[in-house]
Amino acid sequence: MLEHKIDFMVTVEVREANANGDPLSGNMPRTDAKGYGLMSDVSVKRKIRNRMQDMRQPIFVQAGDRIEDDFKSLEKRFSNQFTAKTPDSEIEEKANQLWLDVRSFGQVFTYLKKSIGVRGPVSISMAKSLEPIVISSLQITRSTNGMEAKNESGRSSDTMGTKHFVDYGVYVIKGSINPNFAEKTGFSDEDAEVIKETLISLFENDASSARPEGSMRVREVFWFTHSSKLGNVSSARIFDLLEFDKEQRDKTDYEDYALHLNQEKLADYENKGLQVEILEGL
Repeated sequence: MLEHKIDFMVTVEVREANANGDPLSGNMPRTDAKGYGLMSDVSVKRKIRNRMQDMRQPIFVQAGDRIEDDFKSLEKRFSNQFTAKTPDSEIEEKANQLWLDVRSFGQVFTYLKKSIGVRGPVSISMAKSLEPIVISSLQITRSTNGMEAKNESGRSSDTMGTKHFVDYGVYVIKGSINPNFAEKTGFSDEDAEVIKETLISLFENDASSARPEGSMRVREVFWFTHSSKLGNVSSARIFDLLEFDKEQRDKTDYEDYALHLNQEKLADYENKGLQVEILEGL
């Protein structure tokens, strides 16, 4: 079982890619009201689940293009293991044993006229860019019609499109692993190591037209292990350790940010039993 609280931060470099498109805004990269780039926690968890699958871990919430069994819906996958007569406590226990993403992130099962909530120990916030991002848009065309043309030009309207991307930015993913919730789901130290490995290689096998190969990469993973279940210091104070150069403008490389941990505060936390591991992304 997991005996120590864990916090982590992941720095993600984005170069001419759409980190996370918003379908309600024509798939424009997500931003907040002040222009900072965002990646939803759902999109980050999706990438973690995909990497779990790459590592041959059993996953309940499988993406449509990554289904590894014969079940095209979560309901079918659930019903293959349980019936309406299966006690709720047995469902929760077995689901945690069967699927790593369930015992990591939790899950709400609303199938077979049941409603069972599993609260997972791994929590992840929305990733946010360190500075406001610049979004560029390109008008694109394709050389063949998707539909029959209805005009004399011979070109249908669907040959035109728009592509949006972030010129350059560094995003930070923040998360924690709670040992008390881990005890309830059976999440172990070995499972925590899997989470760490997925974060290091988060964008492997994730390339697409919106995220070309190499356009998004994990630069560093900051992994903080506390000396107890309660933790040596709050997660908020851990996240405040990350600092960067706010003076230099027009940053175009990761090194321009001069990212680092506040050494004075870190030394104080280390004296209280906190351990930090800094890992380079793939």
